[in-house]
Amino acid sequence: MGISTGPHARLAVFGEELIEIHRRLRSELSRLRADVDSYLAGHGDRPRDLKTHCVAFCSALTAHHTGEDAGAFPVLAETFPELQPIIAKLVEDHVLVSGILRRLTELLGAIGHEPDAAEAVRVRGELDGLAAILESHFSFEERRIVTALNSLPSDVATLAGLLGELGEAWPSQDHDVSPRM
Repeated sequence: MGISTGPHARLAVFGEELIEIHRRLRSELSRLRADVDSYLAGHGDRPRDLKTHCVAFCSALTAHHTGEDAGAFPVLAETFPELQPIIAKLVEDHVLVSGILRRLTELLGAIGHEPDAAEAVRVRGELDGLAAILESHFSFEERRIVTALNSLPSDVATLAGLLGELGEAWPSQDHDVSPRM
C-alpha cells in the first residue's frame, strides 16, 4: 500500500486498496483455475470442494463489484464528473461479469456429486472467460480511477463503503476463500 501525504493524508489510500483487492481476486481466481486443472489431471480436491471454492470466489467478486457500484462509483461521479463515461463503462463490465458469474453458478448447481471430466471442462471454460474479462476490467479500472480514489478525503467514506465489504474483510496478506476440511 502506498503512503499518503498532504492535506488528506490517511492510513488507507483507497486507490491502492483497490489494487490490493484486485491482486487478491486475481490470485484466488488463478488458484481456482489451477484446482480445476488438477482435478482434470486426476489429482486435487474433491468436486464438492471445488464447487464450494468456486461459489465462495463468485460471492467475493460479487460483493466487491456491488460495493463499487453503490459506493465508489457514485462518489467518484459526483466528485469527478469527467469520470462519468469511464464509470459507465465499468458498470457495463460489472453487468457482463455478473452474467458470467450467473452462468458459472448455474453450471455448478447442475453438477452432481461425482461430476465427469466434461463438466469440469465446462467450468474451466467459464473460468477462462471470466479471467480474461476480469484482467481487462481490473487493468482498465486501475488505470482510470486509482488516482481519483487516492485523492478522496478520508472522511468521504469507509473502505468498505467505497469498495465493498471485501475491502475490510480480507487481511493484508493473501486470503484463501477456499473451504477447509
